[in-house]
Amino acid sequence: MFDYSARPDLLNGRVILVTGAGRGIGAAAAKAYAAHGATVLLLGKTEANLTQVYDEIEAAGHPQPAVIPFNLETALPHQYDELAAMIETEFGHLDGLLHNASIIGPRTPLEQLSGENFMRVMHVNVNAMFMLTSTLLPLLKLSKDASVVFTSSSVGRKGRAYWGAYGVSKFATEGLMQTLADEVDTVAAVRANSINPGATRTSMRAQAYPGENPLNNPTPEEIMPVYLYLMGPDSSGVNGQAFNAQ
Repeated sequence: MFDYSARPDLLNGRVILVTGAGRGIGAAAAKAYAAHGATVLLLGKTEANLTQVYDEIEAAGHPQPAVIPFNLETALPHQYDELAAMIETEFGHLDGLLHNASIIGPRTPLEQLSGENFMRVMHVNVNAMFMLTSTLLPLLKLSKDASVVFTSSSVGRKGRAYWGAYGVSKFATEGLMQTLADEVDTVAAVRANSINPGATRTSMRAQAYPGENPLNNPTPEEIMPVYLYLMGPDSSGVNGQAFNAQ
């Protein structure tokens, strides 16, 4: 496990947007950020899940989060602009962006993968992530110390058979992270890095490995040290790096 211990006030006063915040790693990250003082913007497509995370953060007495229902699969360009305008009006700037939302798509040989399925995975995992990044970058640049964290995978660092569009999308994720990191390096107080969560006890993992005993994998809460490290000031100056949570 990534060795880091976050002090309680690590993220005090920070505004952090988390995609896919309704469950799994996204929900765990949102709650961890809130527990360390951040105002968390919970973005996802299922409002009921986001509301549950909101209620848990409120009940714990952490800074009041915000629920942002937003479907990355169907969102149009003007909706990204409206999202950025809303965040600017309500919060003035953005200190952190965790790209956590993604879909796995069919695990099948490329030869049997339909164009429709390939494009759907690439749209959610790459196109929507690019749109969010580019639209929110001006707000991140208003921060004194901003961090963009991309969620990668081992299959996005070395190609593996039958991982199809998901694997390709994670290679693209690493490419987007590296490109952004190089562009903001020394010219803005923004840094970009990626995290490979590894095998974690989530519904997506169960979907990919139905025969696996989930109890052999750590919970999302257990892999949070690297997520906290990259969102806080202790990682200031760390840019363009690929991290492993485990």
